[in-house]
Amino acid sequence: MPYLDSWKRRWGVGQWAAFFETQELPVMPRSKAMLNTLQEAKGEMLAPIELLSIVLLDPLLCLRLLREAERRKSHRLDHETTTALAAIMQLGIDEFRELLLSSKEIEEANTGLLEVESRATVAAQVAQRWALGRNDLNPEEVAVAALLADAGELLLWVYEPELPQAAREALLSGRARRSSQAQVAACGFDFKQLTMRCAELWQLPVLVLQLLRGVDSPRANLTRICSNVARHIVEASATSDLALASDLVEARRLMPGASLEWLVDGLVMLPEEHRIALMSIASELQERQENA
Repeated sequence: MPYLDSWKRRWGVGQWAAFFETQELPVMPRSKAMLNTLQEAKGEMLAPIELLSIVLLDPLLCLRLLREAERRKSHRLDHETTTALAAIMQLGIDEFRELLLSSKEIEEANTGLLEVESRATVAAQVAQRWALGRNDLNPEEVAVAALLADAGELLLWVYEPELPQAAREALLSGRARRSSQAQVAACGFDFKQLTMRCAELWQLPVLVLQLLRGVDSPRANLTRICSNVARHIVEASATSDLALASDLVEARRLMPGASLEWLVDGLVMLPEEHRIALMSIASELQERQENA
């Protein structure tokens, strides 16, 4: 390994965040393909809401979009750009198109990166659906936070994949029992710390920072739960269904007006038979907790 890489291995959260600030964020190749498909179908009649569907399936594109919107924000604006749709409207369709098509593309052979990216998009999908159960005034804000919740880990997979790979191996080997423990053991910091430091350094909206912390408010807790749900769905294991059931029961406590059935129905990325089995486990778990 080159000396520079050896030196970077000793970096802390602040050094990595400063390094990422100078890098051009890549996008998923499918994002460009989706844009080209939309352009062929719509011509010059593209609407911001149609472009939103691309952004919410690409966490690094979303991050780049919010950073660009913040950079270009007029001092006359008296509010922050807290959603991808608002950022698209702020830049304009032509500027968004140029930003996306000029971006570098993610290397799709990087399986670790693709797993984290998949977790992020699943978390955003779940957040958009479940936020409705709280009659949230802006479900997209929760979805954006869920999409960016693992941004620190995602950036490491892009620029220094040996670090998150070492953390993964520490977890799989049993040397660490939790992901955060494995990350600290292998890298000296946990990846959520890196996400928060990047978000602060890049001056992402205060609301997004609050939601990313995953505590202190029902919306922030919902963001955290959606990230956990996505992890348990993507990292399917022998204990995933029980973990998912626990997530569902916790989400149910945040949304007294939503039933377990409604929450399970929101996991549209799971096959129907899996949702039926999960419903049974979650119902049993909830009953045990209520009778304890």
